[in-house]
Amino acid sequence: MNRIVVASGNAGKLAEFNRLLGEAGIEFVAQGELGVEDIEETGLTFVENALLKARHAARVTGLPALADDSGLCVDALDGAPGLYSARYAGEPSDPARNIDKLLQALEGVPEAQRGAHFHCTLVLLRHAEDPRPLIAQGEWHGRVLGARRGSGGFGYDPLFLDPDTGKTAAELEPATKNRISHRGQALAMLRQKLPSFVGAT
Repeated sequence: MNRIVVASGNAGKLAEFNRLLGEAGIEFVAQGELGVEDIEETGLTFVENALLKARHAARVTGLPALADDSGLCVDALDGAPGLYSARYAGEPSDPARNIDKLLQALEGVPEAQRGAHFHCTLVLLRHAEDPRPLIAQGEWHGRVLGARRGSGGFGYDPLFLDPDTGKTAAELEPATKNRISHRGQALAMLRQKLPSFVGAT
Protein backbone atom coordinates (compact mmCIF):
# COMPACT_ATOMS: atom_id res chain seq x y z
CA MET A 1 0.00 0.00 0.00
CA ASN A 2 3.02 2.32 -0.33
CA ARG A 3 2.18 3.04 -3.99
CA ILE A 4 -1.37 3.96 -4.93
CA VAL A 5 -2.82 4.86 -8.31
CA VAL A 6 -5.11 7.87 -8.19
CA ALA A 7 -8.11 7.45 -10.48
CA SER A 8 -8.04 11.05 -11.67
CA GLY A 9 -6.22 13.29 -14.08
CA ASN A 10 -6.89 16.38 -11.97
CA ALA A 11 -3.51 17.84 -11.01
CA GLY A 12 -5.08 19.89 -8.21
CA LYS A 13 -6.54 16.81 -6.54
CA LEU A 14 -3.27 14.87 -6.88
CA ALA A 15 -1.36 17.73 -5.24
CA GLU A 16 -3.83 17.78 -2.33
CA PHE A 17 -3.51 14.01 -1.84
CA ASN A 18 0.29 14.27 -1.75
CA ARG A 19 0.19 17.19 0.71
CA LEU A 20 -2.24 15.47 3.06
CA LEU A 21 -1.08 11.85 2.89
CA GLY A 22 2.49 12.14 1.67
CA GLU A 23 3.87 12.01 5.21
CA ALA A 24 2.33 8.55 5.56
CA GLY A 25 5.02 7.29 3.18
CA ILE A 26 2.58 6.73 0.32
CA GLU A 27 3.45 7.57 -3.27
CA PHE A 28 0.48 8.66 -5.35
CA VAL A 29 0.65 8.12 -9.09
CA ALA A 30 -1.86 9.66 -11.49
CA GLN A 31 -3.62 6.99 -13.54
CA GLY A 32 -2.62 8.71 -16.78
CA GLU A 33 1.06 8.09 -16.02
CA LEU A 34 0.27 4.38 -15.99
CA GLY A 35 -1.75 4.39 -19.20
CA VAL A 36 -5.17 4.26 -17.55
CA GLU A 37 -7.90 6.12 -19.42
CA ASP A 38 -10.93 7.69 -17.78
CA ILE A 39 -13.95 5.46 -17.35
CA GLU A 40 -17.49 6.67 -17.96
CA GLU A 41 -19.08 7.81 -14.70
CA THR A 42 -22.48 6.12 -14.90
CA GLY A 43 -23.24 6.02 -11.16
CA LEU A 44 -26.14 7.91 -9.62
CA THR A 45 -24.27 8.84 -6.43
CA PHE A 46 -20.80 10.09 -5.50
CA VAL A 47 -20.04 6.71 -3.89
CA GLU A 48 -21.01 4.74 -7.00
CA ASN A 49 -18.88 6.90 -9.27
CA ALA A 50 -15.86 6.74 -6.97
CA LEU A 51 -16.14 2.93 -6.81
CA LEU A 52 -16.36 2.69 -10.60
CA LYS A 53 -13.23 4.78 -11.04
CA ALA A 54 -11.22 3.04 -8.33
CA ARG A 55 -12.05 -0.48 -9.55
CA HIS A 56 -11.14 0.45 -13.12
CA ALA A 57 -7.77 1.92 -12.13
CA ALA A 58 -6.94 -1.03 -9.85
CA ARG A 59 -7.93 -3.55 -12.50
CA VAL A 60 -5.77 -1.97 -15.20
CA THR A 61 -2.68 -1.36 -13.03
CA GLY A 62 -2.81 -4.12 -10.45
CA LEU A 63 -2.16 -1.48 -7.78
CA PRO A 64 -4.28 -0.28 -4.86
CA ALA A 65 -6.44 2.57 -6.11
CA LEU A 66 -7.82 5.77 -4.65
CA ALA A 67 -10.72 7.54 -6.33
CA ASP A 68 -12.38 10.81 -5.46
CA ASP A 69 -15.81 11.84 -6.63
CA SER A 70 -16.77 15.30 -5.55
CA GLY A 71 -18.89 18.22 -6.56
CA LEU A 72 -20.59 21.45 -5.63
CA CYS A 73 -24.23 21.16 -4.56
CA VAL A 74 -26.20 24.42 -4.69
CA ASP A 75 -29.38 24.66 -2.63
CA ALA A 76 -31.23 26.97 -5.03
CA LEU A 77 -30.52 24.57 -7.90
CA ASP A 78 -31.81 21.45 -6.10
CA GLY A 79 -28.28 20.20 -5.56
CA ALA A 80 -26.92 20.93 -9.05
CA PRO A 81 -24.36 20.80 -10.49
CA GLY A 82 -23.66 17.96 -8.03
CA LEU A 83 -22.47 14.78 -9.73
CA TYR A 84 -22.01 16.71 -12.96
CA SER A 85 -19.87 19.51 -11.51
CA ALA A 86 -16.83 18.79 -13.68
CA ARG A 87 -18.90 18.64 -16.87
CA TYR A 88 -21.61 21.16 -15.96
CA ALA A 89 -21.07 23.19 -19.14
CA GLY A 90 -20.54 20.10 -21.31
CA GLU A 91 -17.58 18.23 -22.73
CA PRO A 92 -14.68 18.72 -22.66
CA SER A 93 -14.59 19.75 -19.02
CA ASP A 94 -13.82 23.47 -18.74
CA PRO A 95 -13.71 25.11 -15.27
CA ALA A 96 -14.16 28.64 -16.65
CA ARG A 97 -17.25 27.68 -18.65
CA ASN A 98 -18.62 25.75 -15.66
CA ILE A 99 -18.33 28.87 -13.49
CA ASP A 100 -19.95 31.02 -16.16
CA LYS A 101 -22.88 28.61 -16.41
CA LEU A 102 -23.32 28.54 -12.63
CA LEU A 103 -23.29 32.33 -12.42
CA GLN A 104 -25.92 32.47 -15.15
CA ALA A 105 -28.09 29.87 -13.38
CA LEU A 106 -27.97 31.90 -10.15
CA GLU A 107 -28.53 35.28 -11.75
CA GLY A 108 -31.06 37.21 -9.66
CA VAL A 109 -30.93 34.76 -6.74
CA PRO A 110 -30.54 36.76 -3.48
CA GLU A 111 -27.43 36.31 -1.37
CA ALA A 112 -29.41 34.66 1.45
CA GLN A 113 -30.54 31.90 -0.92
CA ARG A 114 -27.10 31.09 -2.35
CA GLY A 115 -26.25 28.38 0.17
CA ALA A 116 -24.12 25.53 -1.14
CA HIS A 117 -21.73 22.83 -0.06
CA PHE A 118 -18.85 20.93 -1.55
CA HIS A 119 -19.10 17.16 -1.11
CA CYS A 120 -16.24 14.66 -1.38
CA THR A 121 -16.35 10.88 -1.37
CA LEU A 122 -13.05 8.99 -1.31
CA VAL A 123 -12.84 5.27 -2.05
CA LEU A 124 -9.68 3.25 -1.46
CA LEU A 125 -9.38 -0.32 -2.77
CA ARG A 126 -6.59 -2.77 -1.95
CA HIS A 127 -7.24 -4.53 -5.27
CA ALA A 128 -9.85 -4.47 -8.02
CA GLU A 129 -12.06 -7.12 -6.43
CA ASP A 130 -11.83 -5.73 -2.91
CA PRO A 131 -15.27 -6.39 -1.33
CA ARG A 132 -14.65 -4.03 1.60
CA PRO A 133 -13.49 -0.67 0.28
CA LEU A 134 -12.50 2.10 2.62
CA ILE A 135 -14.97 4.96 2.11
CA ALA A 136 -14.45 8.41 3.60
CA GLN A 137 -16.61 11.48 3.08
CA GLY A 138 -16.55 15.17 3.88
CA GLU A 139 -18.67 18.27 3.33
CA TRP A 140 -17.79 21.98 3.31
CA HIS A 141 -20.68 24.41 3.70
CA GLY A 142 -20.71 27.97 2.43
CA ARG A 143 -22.34 30.03 -0.30
CA VAL A 144 -21.85 30.98 -3.92
CA LEU A 145 -20.76 34.52 -4.75
CA GLY A 146 -21.95 36.53 -7.73
CA ALA A 147 -18.42 36.98 -9.13
CA ARG A 148 -15.02 35.31 -8.99
CA ARG A 149 -12.59 36.11 -6.17
CA GLY A 150 -9.05 34.79 -5.79
CA SER A 151 -6.60 33.02 -8.04
CA GLY A 152 -5.76 29.84 -6.11
CA GLY A 153 -7.37 26.44 -6.02
CA PHE A 154 -9.26 24.96 -8.95
CA GLY A 155 -12.78 24.28 -10.18
CA TYR A 156 -15.46 26.37 -8.48
CA ASP A 157 -13.09 27.66 -5.77
CA PRO A 158 -13.23 31.34 -6.90
CA LEU A 159 -17.01 31.40 -6.30
CA PHE A 160 -17.25 29.43 -3.04
CA LEU A 161 -17.21 31.60 0.09
CA ASP A 162 -16.22 30.01 3.38
CA PRO A 163 -18.32 31.77 6.06
CA ASP A 164 -15.83 31.26 8.90
CA THR A 165 -12.87 32.93 7.17
CA GLY A 166 -14.78 35.32 4.90
CA LYS A 167 -12.59 34.15 2.03
CA THR A 168 -13.30 32.15 -1.09
CA ALA A 169 -11.68 28.75 -1.48
CA ALA A 170 -9.45 30.37 -4.11
CA GLU A 171 -8.22 32.98 -1.59
CA LEU A 172 -7.30 30.57 1.18
CA GLU A 173 -3.75 29.45 1.88
CA PRO A 174 -3.36 25.80 0.82
CA ALA A 175 -2.72 24.69 4.42
CA THR A 176 -5.93 26.33 5.62
CA LYS A 177 -7.95 24.97 2.72
CA ASN A 178 -6.60 21.46 3.28
CA ARG A 179 -7.68 21.61 6.93
CA ILE A 180 -11.27 22.79 6.41
CA SER A 181 -12.27 21.66 2.94
CA HIS A 182 -14.49 18.74 2.01
CA ARG A 183 -11.51 16.86 0.60
CA GLY A 184 -9.39 17.71 3.63
CA GLN A 185 -12.07 16.30 5.94
CA ALA A 186 -12.43 13.13 3.87
CA LEU A 187 -8.66 12.64 3.71
CA ALA A 188 -8.34 13.13 7.47
CA MET A 189 -10.96 10.40 7.97
CA LEU A 190 -9.19 8.15 5.47
CA ARG A 191 -5.82 8.72 7.13
CA GLN A 192 -7.33 7.81 10.51
CA LYS A 193 -8.80 4.56 9.17
CA LEU A 194 -5.83 3.62 6.97
CA PRO A 195 -3.72 1.57 9.47
CA SER A 196 -6.54 -0.84 10.32
CA PHE A 197 -7.62 -0.99 6.67
CA VAL A 198 -4.13 -1.94 5.46
CA GLY A 199 -3.89 -4.63 8.13
CA ALA A 200 -7.29 -6.13 7.34
CA THR A 201 -7.75 -8.99 4.91
